[in-house]
Amino acid sequence: MIIKQVSVFLENKSGRLNEVTQILGDSGINISAFTIADTSDFGILRLIVSNPDKACEILKQNRFSVKTTDVVLAKTSNQPGSLSKLLKILSEGGSFIEYMYAFSMEQDSATIVIRPASIQKCVEILQNHKNDFLFHEGDFLL
Repeated sequence: MIIKQVSVFLENKSGRLNEVTQILGDSGINISAFTIADTSDFGILRLIVSNPDKACEILKQNRFSVKTTDVVLAKTSNQPGSLSKLLKILSEGGSFIEYMYAFSMEQDSATIVIRPASIQKCVEILQNHKNDFLFHEGDFLL
């Protein structure tokens, strides 16, 4: 399933992450997943939220540098070797992954957020294994 991810560029300064979460929370936007990558000067906060368009609008109004990016949601069982199986299938299919992160809210399954070089190629590969890895509309609630 293809969804929008919100990326927020943050100065490495105390309280900036809290500002983002406060603004989103006050606006009724739920954060389902996030990851932070940083350098010495700034960080990139990547978020899966309940309303990405509204989140971008509100954060821009509050002077944050924000953009949305399409990402692919995949699922695996929460068992040893499951992620390796997914990555092998994507690699053998020729899908290059720029970055990814994962979370597990249930004991038996995990959700993988993938930013591939080609969204369509990644989805096509996963569709060939849809019973194993692909979410369908309504399977993932934000």
